[in-house]
Amino acid sequence: MEQNVKKVAVLGAGLMGHGIAQVASQASEYEVALLDVNADLVARGMKMIQGSLAKFVEKGKLSKEQSLEVAARIHPTTGLEEALEGSQLVIEAATEDPKLKLDLYRRVSGIADKGAVIASNTSSISITLLASATDRPELVCGMHFFNPPQLMNLVEIIKGNKTSADTVSLVREVSARMGKETVLCKKDAPGFIVNRILVPALNEAVFLVQEGVADPEDVDKAVKLGLNWPMGPLQLLDYVGLDTTFNITQVFMQELQDSKYRPSPLLREMVRAGRLGRKSGKGFYDWDSPSSTKAGK
Repeated sequence: MEQNVKKVAVLGAGLMGHGIAQVASQASEYEVALLDVNADLVARGMKMIQGSLAKFVEKGKLSKEQSLEVAARIHPTTGLEEALEGSQLVIEAATEDPKLKLDLYRRVSGIADKGAVIASNTSSISITLLASATDRPELVCGMHFFNPPQLMNLVEIIKGNKTSADTVSLVREVSARMGKETVLCKKDAPGFIVNRILVPALNEAVFLVQEGVADPEDVDKAVKLGLNWPMGPLQLLDYVGLDTTFNITQVFMQELQDSKYRPSPLLREMVRAGRLGRKSGKGFYDWDSPSSTKAGK
């Protein structure tokens, strides 16, 4: 099936979407439509891609000519019909809001080519639920990348209740062409594999700060050196967005009906205050200050 994929539509040009679009063009040489709701968001996504490509050139992993070719295969748009036209694979990377995603899936289902596979980059929302909003639940599955997609090697593939074996096979082959290793989540369980383990650990790190057990820098240093994580949990929270993690805890609470997943009050307070981490400039670290300890030193 994979050889039939020539164009990919990425819906969402944000933190994850722009990276997925870059990988699809850079590693797989697909034509890529990159969509977002307005021109400013699309332009911001393209700017992030240009910045990422410049780093690849600087490190000698791409030539200047190759970086220009990668960028040329990515076609920014604010039109859903334009993005979906001729796309054999649709990768949804919209905000982690079930209502928003369900509305998007209904619209995509009515426009996309009949045989197009719809894959979600969701980190926690039920694939079966998303598929229920389409006319092709057998062609819907999870395709969960990790941040940043340009560098992280894993893709979680998640089967919905009606996802076909052919759909899983196509997404596995596309992921391999993108240079990614894959794991299969056989059940549509909240948080899938990685976030089911990771999010409670991140939340517990926030509790340590809230309870005055240790400062953020020492929590991060302890985990990096003691558990050999490449990045401390609070730095990681800042990197992926405190709101994203908070939203996943809400899904866990609702779906698993277990109080052990309740978010730390400090996490809730910081999200309400707009201290979302890197995306807002401030979280547990100050990302706007050149002398900040954002690297968790």
